[in-house]
Amino acid sequence: MGRYLVIDGAAAFAVLLLWYFWFSRVNRRKGLTVLQWVQAACAGRGRVTRVRWQGSTRLLAELRFPPHVFEHARVIVRLLPRPIPVNWAVSQYRKQKETLAFEADLDTAPRFHLEVHNHRWTGHNSRPFDAKNWLVSRPGPILLTSRPNWGQELSPVITALMASRERNFVSIRFSPESPHFSATLEIGALPDRQGAHEWIESLRELAAGASTSRQ
Repeated sequence: MGRYLVIDGAAAFAVLLLWYFWFSRVNRRKGLTVLQWVQAACAGRGRVTRVRWQGSTRLLAELRFPPHVFEHARVIVRLLPRPIPVNWAVSQYRKQKETLAFEADLDTAPRFHLEVHNHRWTGHNSRPFDAKNWLVSRPGPILLTSRPNWGQELSPVITALMASRERNFVSIRFSPESPHFSATLEIGALPDRQGAHEWIESLRELAAGASTSRQ
């Protein structure tokens, strides 16, 4: 009996080991694919200077742009914890998404804290199920603020957010502390290579709104 338990344990360990190495490879390939997309987006505007992995689910890449664009820029690719079965199952239960986050400092730090989160609501009416009855809604902007008065410095930023060509950001943040600006996008929502350059242009437009608010 004990012999069979040892054999079963060894087999289970071998399966887990194989799972880990296989899905670590899957994550690495996916992370490098996203990084290639970032390189395509930065073509002619900036370049990737350093890449490093933190475990099998997090990829960091430092970017360099011309002066007066972004400083200390980097992207952070967060992948699902596929190599660890339990962690992967939890991530699936929580419906976690893989994301690409851009972080950078601006020439002049914003004088305000601002966080914008993008949400989508779905629902249906009480009639029998019909695909036509389902509603997907993206309502107008909702602003939650801790300030009693609307600061004039926020107006250019909000205008830039509304005029941005890229509306699929999960979150956007401005802060007086480093990093001054960050924007997160779901990897599943990344446009194709031809549309990758619009991502950088959207980031520049948003950062320009913060710069305008200082004037």
